[in-house]
Amino acid sequence: MHTDTIFYQIFLTFHTLLFEILGEPTENAKDYQFTSVEVKEKAFRFDGIFIADSVEKPIYFVEVQFQPKPDFYWELIAEINIYLNQFKPVQDWQGVALFAKRSLDVGELTAYQQELINSGRIKRIYLDELPPGSIGMGLIELIVSQEAQAPELVKTLMARTKTEVENDREKQGIIELLETVLLSKFSQLSRQEIEAMFLVSDIKQTRVYQEAKQEGRQEGREEGRQNGELILLIRQLSKRFGKLKDIYIENINSLNIEQLEKLGEALLDFTDINDLETWLKSETTK
Repeated sequence: MHTDTIFYQIFLTFHTLLFEILGEPTENAKDYQFTSVEVKEKAFRFDGIFIADSVEKPIYFVEVQFQPKPDFYWELIAEINIYLNQFKPVQDWQGVALFAKRSLDVGELTAYQQELINSGRIKRIYLDELPPGSIGMGLIELIVSQEAQAPELVKTLMARTKTEVENDREKQGIIELLETVLLSKFSQLSRQEIEAMFLVSDIKQTRVYQEAKQEGRQEGREEGRQNGELILLIRQLSKRFGKLKDIYIENINSLNIEQLEKLGEALLDFTDINDLETWLKSETTK
């Protein structure tokens, strides 16, 4: 599952989620803007950065980790230091490491790394140990859940969305996020099995579901993973640049899984639709 892209979309949708995870007042979110920034040198990219307008409030550097990575803290510290040198912010800062589970954390830390954690400069969160909370927290619970738990979690999230979210557009966005998570995480499930998790066939009403269905993609692990990437990318591009032309959608549909993942990274640097057109031309002519 391409968790970086999914968590980017989740943080965009649920602006208060990081502060809920950190156990801080969720009203703090109103002062922050969520973004993704690439720093120079080795082209490190943060999974997310929360920056407030006020210099009195800290910058949060967020990294999500779903695989074992022995050099995780070295890379996180390097990213932060390069960012600080490049942008020279006057605000204080805090690193937030979101691990899918405790066993993915680095076992042995250097004295320097341990000092950063002990001081609270870097805060570690184990997602599978978070207490129940908002709908956004429920999505995280779904991401780290086992397949057997997914149907009940989806039904609970759908019921909460219907009662807690008044805006129809926001409701639809949450439904589509649920679908994206399921297609990416449980790619071995058939579309019929995924559809059965939703109440009153809500999933059939989503634009992305109809597009994926029309493509007639066959079931299978790799196909399901590709569907999840495709759905998420088209949704992100549409939110940033408006309804996409048919030619763009056709070109994106023709990309393989590796190209879709490359596009997921590249789109964070796009400033307008022309950047997408240039990128697609470079990939489809290879």
